[in-house]
Amino acid sequence: MQEYYNYIKALHLIFVITWFAGLFYIPRLFIYQIEASQKPSPDKEILGNQLKLMAKRLWYIITWPSAILATTFAICLLILRPMLLDLPWMHVKLGFVVLLIIYHLKSHQIFKQLQIGVVTWTSNQMRLWNEGATIILFAVIFLVIVRDAVNWIYGVVGILLLAILLMLGIKFYKRIRDKNPNA
Repeated sequence: MQEYYNYIKALHLIFVITWFAGLFYIPRLFIYQIEASQKPSPDKEILGNQLKLMAKRLWYIITWPSAILATTFAICLLILRPMLLDLPWMHVKLGFVVLLIIYHLKSHQIFKQLQIGVVTWTSNQMRLWNEGATIILFAVIFLVIVRDAVNWIYGVVGILLLAILLMLGIKFYKRIRDKNPNA
């Protein structure tokens, strides 16, 4: 099985990428669904139905299968190289993976609510939610690439600064949209 390690690793990375693609796009569809729910008829119904269909296809055809396959291949990699579990950076990475799974499951809960027309988030709250996957992606990529060379204090400060910059960017964009709804 060791001779297939690099193939399994490649498949793991491919499905991590497609999983993140789904996690990046689904909150955008949620934002559009939330905004469509505030439109007058018939726009509300036409847009709402189309966005529900798009979200359903993205979620069940791309995002969920990618999450399952990425996780399956990750487990295979750890079975082939169990010594990776002895490395401190891997513990931190797996912590971020747990956060990613929690993010995915919460997104699934939001998806199910929107599919039945229950809107509990504002579009601005969903824009903030949308950045969760970005922050996790940055953390995992930097952790995997620099591994033991990373100074954990600088890494944590860097992730916090990224989060602050993303939130400021969202607030700035909201101001632009408030002035010009077509922006």
